[in-house]
Amino acid sequence: MAVFVLIHGGGSTAWDWHLVSPLLEASGHGVVAVDLPIEDNDAGLEDYAHAVTQAVGDAEHTIVVGHSLGGFTAPLVCDELHSDGLVYLSAMIPMPGETFGDWWINTGHDREAIPDDAFFNLVPAELAREATERERDQQGAWMSGPWPGRHPEVPTLAILCRDDQFFPAPFMRRQVQQRLGIEPVEIPGGHYVTLSHPDAVAAVLADFAERTARERRGTG
Repeated sequence: MAVFVLIHGGGSTAWDWHLVSPLLEASGHGVVAVDLPIEDNDAGLEDYAHAVTQAVGDAEHTIVVGHSLGGFTAPLVCDELHSDGLVYLSAMIPMPGETFGDWWINTGHDREAIPDDAFFNLVPAELAREATERERDQQGAWMSGPWPGRHPEVPTLAILCRDDQFFPAPFMRRQVQQRLGIEPVEIPGGHYVTLSHPDAVAAVLADFAERTARERRGTG
């Protein structure tokens, strides 16, 4: 079984995964989700990655999942852990040397029409309120510098949320195809799909874990 390393998005917390985690554990998988040091302006992406790898310890057969801004951290963690797989969940997919600011322009997201309430569409009101109450002040001098990572040569999955209003489906489909050269898996849900459709997220992740395990054993 896999150990899923779950990385939250910008301004958020590991709580984002609290509905997905028990579903993965019920399937026999391990789960590690930590709060990144996002409120520390001096903390760089390497510090984010270190916080995650410290929490993972010596766990084997890890699969790293990054949501939204977590796409900047997930590949770094994947490399450090020599993980079995990498998943971008409605996530930013940076290119080597690209800055956070340049990503919005290079991907064409700056030309998308995004509604003000795009984050929590389809999330139950009570969960949306709690998520808002848990929001943290995302800092990061790292955002003005080049992304220090690369796309690891491991099985990679991108999950597109069909109802996402922040990263709309056509935009995400284009980003995944152009930057990873793969086709995304499409599931229902908005940008915070971990809160609106946790069962769909868990099902796709569990299926990916089975696939990577077969490839590791050479039976797939």
